[in-house]
Amino acid sequence: MTILDGKKTSNDIKEEIANHVKSMASKGERVPHLAAILVGSDGASMTYVNAKVKACKLIGFNSTLVELPEYTSEEDLLKKINELNSDDNIDGFIVQLPLPKQIDEQKVLMAVNPNKDVDGFHPTNVGKMALGLPTFLPATPYGILELLERYQVETSGKNVVVMGRSHIVGRPMSILMSQKRKAGDATVTVVHSRSKNLLEITKKADIIVAAIGISEFLTGDMVKEDVVIIDVGITRVPDATKKNGYRLAGDVHFESVSKKASYITPVPGGVGPMTIAMLLKNTLLAREKHII
Repeated sequence: MTILDGKKTSNDIKEEIANHVKSMASKGERVPHLAAILVGSDGASMTYVNAKVKACKLIGFNSTLVELPEYTSEEDLLKKINELNSDDNIDGFIVQLPLPKQIDEQKVLMAVNPNKDVDGFHPTNVGKMALGLPTFLPATPYGILELLERYQVETSGKNVVVMGRSHIVGRPMSILMSQKRKAGDATVTVVHSRSKNLLEITKKADIIVAAIGISEFLTGDMVKEDVVIIDVGITRVPDATKKNGYRLAGDVHFESVSKKASYITPVPGGVGPMTIAMLLKNTLLAREKHII
């Protein structure tokens, strides 16, 4: 059984980007600039955004963090997005989700200039992704593809089961894995909370991407020998043996599933670090090519 080490792989990618940025700076070129908008003070969102800002500093990007209070109106947030859309010094930006309930998330995502949508959530970019055209891929699915490629996991012709149908992971993952690409060319089945005969489906899978949002849902009796497991989930589970009173768990019951798996991502240290690395890669792409 091989651990798909997202932490190490993401560090390799960040080092590659950092070397590229040094080369740009040495030629007098403007280095990439990533901005993030954070509305409110949600703890998980703050941690995630701060990790992105820290990563930018580490690899030599410029970064801007726009912090807005919880009570920010939709109109004021849209004004701020328009400012970033119009700022030629900012190559890409993200609006950290979730947003406060007075703000329509769909309206906000639609307002981001597709050329700067390094999260890959704008319908224009989602449509281009579905058609196999050059675009910004959503960072988490992009990170999974990169992990599979770098560990040379064979995907062509394999049966892939994607557990979950979210716009952020499940749906784009299913599209990308079915496309003719290096980490792709697979036969893909999407399952979700309403799926029948789930056990029958998962036991036939060569590769499972678990993004169903239920802690330790996928267990050893649901998979076959030599399965490849990508665990996207991350949840705090109460654990009295830990000093802080909890441990982090994924959507996969690691102890039982890892006994059968040929490859598996850990939680933490698997898919999570890859998401930030690919967001940085998208920002570099935005700075260099302005592909859309």
